[in-house]
Amino acid sequence: MATSQLTASSISTRNLPSFPGLRPSVVKVGPSVGHCRVGSVLSQRSFRGLVVKAATVVAPKYTSIKPLGDRVLVKIKTAEEKTDGGILLPTTAQTKPQGGEVVAIGEGKTVGKSKVDISVKTGTQVVYSKYAGTELDFNGSKHLILKDDDIVGILETDDVKDLKPLNDRVLIKVAEAEQKTAGGLLLTEAAKEKPSIGTVIAVGPGPLDEEGNRKPLSVPQGSTVMFSKYAGNDFKGKDGFDYIALRASDVMAVLS
Repeated sequence: MATSQLTASSISTRNLPSFPGLRPSVVKVGPSVGHCRVGSVLSQRSFRGLVVKAATVVAPKYTSIKPLGDRVLVKIKTAEEKTDGGILLPTTAQTKPQGGEVVAIGEGKTVGKSKVDISVKTGTQVVYSKYAGTELDFNGSKHLILKDDDIVGILETDDVKDLKPLNDRVLIKVAEAEQKTAGGLLLTEAAKEKPSIGTVIAVGPGPLDEEGNRKPLSVPQGSTVMFSKYAGNDFKGKDGFDYIALRASDVMAVLS
């Protein structure tokens, strides 16, 4: 493996042609840079997948945004700055919002010979998938433009158990983690395994088939299911329980 030493003097903005879209004016190099071991198999092409994600700023001269196709424009809900008890939260402790209000919708899409409308209307409060869409700074507020399928569900209250899943998603109330081992020993919080079993409390209308018709989900409401770990979007309900919204394809089995 080849080894190279990087120093502040050996790095300049001229050495960064392999990062398309990254402007030299935003690159800063500190006075002390350590050693970096670089494999000999790496080339400039190895770095072209690097994505620097930042909100796109829409100039004030533009007063409206019209999404196209099956896209939706959502005004992002601001992060909570205080706890329920009134304690101010530092920026690092504020929960990044995953919801907002639909302010504009596209004309829909065509599936087969059928025209399929957007599944939400303007003014609807929705929850969307993590990392979905493109963030925009527009009219002094954070917005997100994303596909209709990236919307997890409609949530008109502040309690996640009222979520109405869309498309092929289901809402599951996660079972509580085991408090003891089989031998009766109490488990600490760190030792408790995150459960991947829960009860389905709401189901979406189902995905679209090739003709644009909805196919009902095979996961029945009220059933106890096992689902894939790390899938979907996790939420904490006002009742203190954990909930998860995920695609029906991430449900592995029905337990009885």
